[in-house]
Amino acid sequence: MNIFRILGDVSHLLAIIILLLKIVKSKSCAGISGKSQILFALVFTTRYLDLFTNFISAYNTVMKVVFLICAYVTVHMIYVKFRKTFDSENDSFRLEFLLVPVTGLSFLENHSFTPLEILWTFSIYLESVAILPQLFMISKTGEAETITTHYLFFLGLYRALYIANWVWRYHTENFYDQIAVVSGVVQTIFYCDFFYLYVTK
Repeated sequence: MNIFRILGDVSHLLAIIILLLKIVKSKSCAGISGKSQILFALVFTTRYLDLFTNFISAYNTVMKVVFLICAYVTVHMIYVKFRKTFDSENDSFRLEFLLVPVTGLSFLENHSFTPLEILWTFSIYLESVAILPQLFMISKTGEAETITTHYLFFLGLYRALYIANWVWRYHTENFYDQIAVVSGVVQTIFYCDFFYLYVTK
């Protein structure tokens, strides 16, 4: 495991912790897309099914469990604990516009036609677009709280670091996963506009 992968994981975890702390401290889900959080919970669920079949390392297992717990805690806080503060009117992105093509693509383009592999591929494709409801919500309301922008910044940083991880692995291990790389680049492109606004404002 290289430094880019570790920093990417830390950045991703930091983004989630920032979001959770924001919700807990303010007792509010204002400005947060519940739909994006549902998609991220679905991403982790379908990607980490190998927890039951494959042991890679203690680090890998712990990180997967932490991401799963954090994802479901976040969804619970938005839709149950602080549901009165959730802005459902502006969180109006149609999820079927993402789920239908992602599901179809995961059946058509995968490494092997097995249930676990198709679900893993689905999670990779879905992660590349899961942030769109959040970005759509920000563009619709025209504003985002500072904490929400920090959350998005660290999510974008996580993707950028994972691209560096893939470059590193290609040069040191001659390893290249086209599905993961293309999806990661697509996701990073979605963050570019946000990064520009984040840096300039």
